[in-house]
Amino acid sequence: MKVLYFTATGNNLYVAKQFGEEYYSIPKLLKEGQFDFEDEKIGIIFPVYSFGVPKIVEEFLNKAVLNSSYVFAIASYGSFSGATTRHLLKIGKRNGIEFSYINEICMVNNYIPDYDMDKQVKEQHKKNIDGNLKRIVEEVKEGKKYINKHSIVRELARLLAKKVHDKPFEKNFTVDSNCNSCGTCEKVCPVENIKVDKIPLFMSNCQQCLACVHHCPKRAISIRNEKSKARFINQNVSLKEIIDGNK
Repeated sequence: MKVLYFTATGNNLYVAKQFGEEYYSIPKLLKEGQFDFEDEKIGIIFPVYSFGVPKIVEEFLNKAVLNSSYVFAIASYGSFSGATTRHLLKIGKRNGIEFSYINEICMVNNYIPDYDMDKQVKEQHKKNIDGNLKRIVEEVKEGKKYINKHSIVRELARLLAKKVHDKPFEKNFTVDSNCNSCGTCEKVCPVENIKVDKIPLFMSNCQQCLACVHHCPKRAISIRNEKSKARFINQNVSLKEIIDGNK
């Protein structure tokens, strides 16, 4: 089984690791130009962005060749998964990828313009993350066929959210005097959109993953309209793992 994942603060790497030891970072695969995979089962693991599939995951799937009789996908979300399944199925149909299993798992949402991280972390036990993840892993290993379908109303919500979030994002970041030019933000960015020259410089290809905000050791990076100063990194994943996955 091969698992291909995209993560910013560790949630989806944690999910990917539950399926075994053969997991690969999608940002790294894109940079290395690796798109051909073959196995009995192949999985795609990613977070929900703007009620759909992240741009970087769609870019990868547009180039991927997945030779498998069982392709599955797991999408993590914080409170609303939108029309992610519909979006993923469209991408798959366009690229000749047939999914046998698509499911979702509710986890901590790291999008601080919308969510208070203190509250998210405090209440994460209510989401039964490990119990739901264990069930999903067992279903995939058993080869269960399942597509968690979404309504057309959700698709309209996704298209609206996409329109809102497609605007330039780099101007939303601010950096305060706590910045020590350590370069962590540059290292965790999945698309090399940050260059540190005394302070971080944000370019125009932001994926809105907020890895730079959450991983900053000095909490020097903020984003407009954030709901709290708290930050989040999945406790089961190390910073080194995320950096290594984005090289």
